[in-house]
Amino acid sequence: MTDGIQNVERVCYTVLMLAIALILLFLVYLVLFSPRLHHATEPEAPKIRDSVQMKKLWALAQVSMKNHHTLRAEKALLTILRFDEKNASAYNRLGILYAKEKKWDDAIECFEIAQSLDNNASSLHNVGLVYLETENYDKAAQAFQQAITLEGDLPTRYIAYSKAEEKLGNRAKALEALETAYTLDPSTTVLRHILELHERADDIAAITETKERIATLLEAKKTKPPRVRQRTLRPVRPSTPAKPPKPPRPPRPRGPFKRKVI
Repeated sequence: MTDGIQNVERVCYTVLMLAIALILLFLVYLVLFSPRLHHATEPEAPKIRDSVQMKKLWALAQVSMKNHHTLRAEKALLTILRFDEKNASAYNRLGILYAKEKKWDDAIECFEIAQSLDNNASSLHNVGLVYLETENYDKAAQAFQQAITLEGDLPTRYIAYSKAEEKLGNRAKALEALETAYTLDPSTTVLRHILELHERADDIAAITETKERIATLLEAKKTKPPRVRQRTLRPVRPSTPAKPPKPPRPPRPRGPFKRKVI
């Protein structure tokens, strides 16, 4: 009786070990071979984006957004994302479309997905504008700061960042951002943003100084000599000598007129 029980235990132990070994083999197969099969069957994104159908959908989306056909543009962009789920540009365009319609939550979601797929300054700037519009000034300032870190040579990024900092009560940071924007673009447009900032704070001395800066810049533009457009001289082609006239052909000699005999 004891031998029979021991035999049964051995069989059960063997079956259990075989089951564990099969499970381990299956896990190894999933780790090593399943990703390869998945990538082999999945179409490559660049090939999809370069296809004729995708180019037509992009053209349709751009024309529809330009002509304010919102529903048509949205359908075209969603169709693009159905076939190319990692297309950051499509998410960015869709976010712009939702922002124009004031669908703020959808716009933020699209911009954040675009940012996760492609870390670029444009998506961060766009999501910052949405946060600024929805009065979420803390997140707006963070988004603008990240955009400036990635691409800090555009004055519009500093102007947007200054608006968020002003709303947070950080007037010094807002003024510093506007002065940086003026360094990048010394124009009256940026100076007027600085003037508005001082006017909202009722800083009389700063208002007077900024107005003088604007007047000086306008006067400098008036006294600036007009730009002379330089014309490139084309090389003169050598004149070809005229061909001598052909001598007239001599008249053909005519013989005596002969009548036909009938």
